[in-house]
Formats: sequence, structure tokens, C-alpha cells
Amino acid sequence: MEQKELQKLVEEISLFFFGLPFLHEARFNFRLRTTGGRYLLKSHDLEFNWRHYETFGIDELIGIIKHELCHYHLHLQGKGYKHQDADFKQLLAQVGGLRYCQVNEEARNKTLSTHCYCCIQCGLVYNRKRKINLKRYVCGKCRGRLKKII
Repeated sequence: MEQKELQKLVEEISLFFFGLPFLHEARFNFRLRTTGGRYLLKSHDLEFNWRHYETFGIDELIGIIKHELCHYHLHLQGKGYKHQDADFKQLLAQVGGLRYCQVNEEARNKTLSTHCYCCIQCGLVYNRKRKINLKRYVCGKCRGRLKKII
């Protein structure tokens, strides 16, 4: 699916389910990893996760589009557009949008720890996303020295 097709799909869904036109830009954001889409408050544009569409298909994308259009239309009307607002929950249920999108395991695995440390004395294992200074940090359990495993 190209950007033009996505724009057309969002405009059609907006008119059919909400009865209101979508007057801004809809696009794929290839840097999104953990979310299906997002509504940009300042520009009123919508961004969608390409990998999510590629993995789960058009039905999941339509649910995400409905979710983001709820944010869009409620914000422009001056109503409660946030997830916890009653207006948002009511409109989302009315149009049949997704409250949560499916979890993309591929994106989740990339954010898991890449550095693994082990205490020399007690053997406790620490998994971290960021590298730590072994001269500065010690084991939180026994105050022993740490050693990098991976």
C-alpha cells in the first residue's frame, strides 16, 4: 500500500463511519515500532506503523485508523480526545475501532536487553539495554564485582 492509497482509505473511513471529512495528511511512519499509529496534535496529521500493517494486514490497519480518527475528530470538535475520556471511549465503541493493537513481537524483541552482566560472587544476572561502567557499579545484592557476559 502506498501513501496515496492510505490517504484515500483514511478519507473514506472518515466519511463512512464518522460522517465528517478528513482534511489533513495520513502517512506511514517507518520509524514507529511499538505503536500502531498516532495522532499529531499540532499538525492534525495521522501516522501509521508500516510494519504493523505488513504483519497483521488490512483489517488491523482499519481498526487502527478508526482509533486515530476518534482522536482526530474529537480534538477538532473540542471534546475529550484522550484515551481516558468518556467521549473517546464512547465514539470508539460506536465506530468499532481498536482499543489496543496487536503486539508486534519482532519490534518487542529488538528493544529487549542487549547487555548481560553477572556478579562474580553470588552469580546474580543483570540484563540491561544500555552499557554500564563496571568500575562504577557493583552487585545490588552482595556488593560484588560485575562481569560482562554478553
